[in-house]
Amino acid sequence: MKYFFRHFITGGSEGIGKAYAEEFARLGLNVVIISRSKEKLDRAARDIEVKMDRKVMVIAADFTKDDIYGHINENIQGLDIAVLVNNVGILPSKVPYKFLETVHLEEKVHQMINCNVKAVVKMCHIVLPGMVERQRGIILNISSGISKIPFPLYTLYSSTKVFTEIFSRGLQAEYKSSGILIQSVSPFGVSTAMTGFQKPSIITFTPEGFVSGSLMHLKAGEQTYGSVSHAILGWIIQAIPNWVLRREAFQNSFQEYIKKQVDS
Repeated sequence: MKYFFRHFITGGSEGIGKAYAEEFARLGLNVVIISRSKEKLDRAARDIEVKMDRKVMVIAADFTKDDIYGHINENIQGLDIAVLVNNVGILPSKVPYKFLETVHLEEKVHQMINCNVKAVVKMCHIVLPGMVERQRGIILNISSGISKIPFPLYTLYSSTKVFTEIFSRGLQAEYKSSGILIQSVSPFGVSTAMTGFQKPSIITFTPEGFVSGSLMHLKAGEQTYGSVSHAILGWIIQAIPNWVLRREAFQNSFQEYIKKQVDS
């Protein structure tokens, strides 16, 4: 039997990506999840299928590599993709460091450009023609709250997320008239493996809590923080004078704060 798969999530084996897959499945939809580890994908698929009684298609692909998109395209041929969530992304490390202090810097730069930048463009290139032909579709590109300002210690990561946001806004201007919503979603803290499973709080969401809330902000248009508390935090951070963020004392104390959050 050929199942009807219309919702496609990159980085879907855990964290925010898996939470999107679970939420779509909870709404009665079959999903496609794609990530690097086949083992994690299969585990996530079994979990979703048992809990939600929906079908999950898995595609194993490492977005830090260059030559994966032919494989992806072959696997989704014939699928009527209605929603794409470009969630896959990586940090150089859980604890932020200055640019030149990044371990294996050259390798990390290559991986982050492939995973955080190229993946967004290539996946949009794959699914957008079908959406334009059908005159409908939704693309959610996961950015970051720290894309709004120059943020020391997260310089490389935040710069990739600036690209995601500007690319999304430009595409939305180009394809809104085709009935397509392209939205950048810019959360701050979400407790995932990438962030070291920071303790959930009023400003650090569980993946499930963030996703269920963020989907209520689809009508916000081309960009959203995905939650009221993160929007307020964004306004506060943007009001902080740049000289404060650039102070060595602030950078040191912020780095120590993240270390404690990761270790707690």
